[in-house]
Amino acid sequence: MAVHGRSSPLRALFDESPTPHIAHPPRTHHRDFYVVTDGSYDLRSDDGGLGVIIETRDGERVTRLSIPDETVTDNNVAEYRALHLGLDVLAAHAPTDARVGVLVDHDDLAANVNSAALATRRTDHTPPRELTVPRASRHQWRGIRARICNFGEIRAAVLESGQNPAHALANAPEEYAHVNRETDRCLLPERATSSEAQIPPPSRADRQASDTRASD
Repeated sequence: MAVHGRSSPLRALFDESPTPHIAHPPRTHHRDFYVVTDGSYDLRSDDGGLGVIIETRDGERVTRLSIPDETVTDNNVAEYRALHLGLDVLAAHAPTDARVGVLVDHDDLAANVNSAALATRRTDHTPPRELTVPRASRHQWRGIRARICNFGEIRAAVLESGQNPAHALANAPEEYAHVNRETDRCLLPERATSSEAQIPPPSRADRQASDTRASD
């Protein structure tokens, strides 16, 4: 089933957000699906939470999740677990050739995703920069990297924490438990047509030359 006629709010956020280590040329900045995730950890209560929202490029929501996680040990672990969860859920709804836009508010995580994505296109599969994964998050990172390899294309953008739509889901899972009872939707977005505007987002138009050398 295909849906069309609207633009995804997540797509708008993705278009306006920086994508570390990877240029954002206008012919490729449109994705088929967008997934935004957030992880939280409260040092006082030693509790955490995971938030996930997935949309098609046309603005149709695929799913939302707000899950408590009492096993997280710090904020880094929570962020990696949230993205691992989001990509696992997306994989159940998206075709293997899907182009995916990821939004997170964790700079190093986004940088690692993009470096790993670039590595899949190299003959030696070596990332263009050294990956810096927290030791406690290595298990989640292995799952994330496996998903990166299995999608058609993936890149990550960095949001400010206050802009992250998944922030509330991660930080107050007891208040948003009802979203987990929503019915997931398996929707395929319409493919972009040649008539769709190919104008680089403002955050890409004024890049310095040194920022575009990692372009795909």
